[in-house]
Amino acid sequence: MENYQSNYSQNPMDDNNSNNLIPSNLPNATAVLILGILSILGCCFYFSGIVFGIIALVLASKDMKLYKQNPNAYSNYSTLNIGRILAIIGIVLFAVSLIMTLVMGSVIGWDAIMNPELLQERMEQWADQMQ
Repeated sequence: MENYQSNYSQNPMDDNNSNNLIPSNLPNATAVLILGILSILGCCFYFSGIVFGIIALVLASKDMKLYKQNPNAYSNYSTLNIGRILAIIGIVLFAVSLIMTLVMGSVIGWDAIMNPELLQERMEQWADQMQ
């Protein structure tokens, strides 16, 4: 099991006890990756996408500080960076979907957003007015 308190793990096979150290994994890199994926998947479902994205960014910032202190001590920075990028994409997609919802609500009406039949009727009326 990995020890997250120290930055390095000693190689038990090292006979001369030199400074051959094995890099360990960042503690939250996998969690950041999973939360980044969930933020993209949940970007259109109420506020779940932004919640996952913010949690992923907070965890990523903690691990990035650890990595910047000693880059040679950790081996999975790319996993952390990919998760951070996915979280940012998920937050941006949430913002875009929120803006689209606000625009649709103001153009078509808030009652039509919740009622698919009324939405279809209003969209047809809007299309007729555009012609």
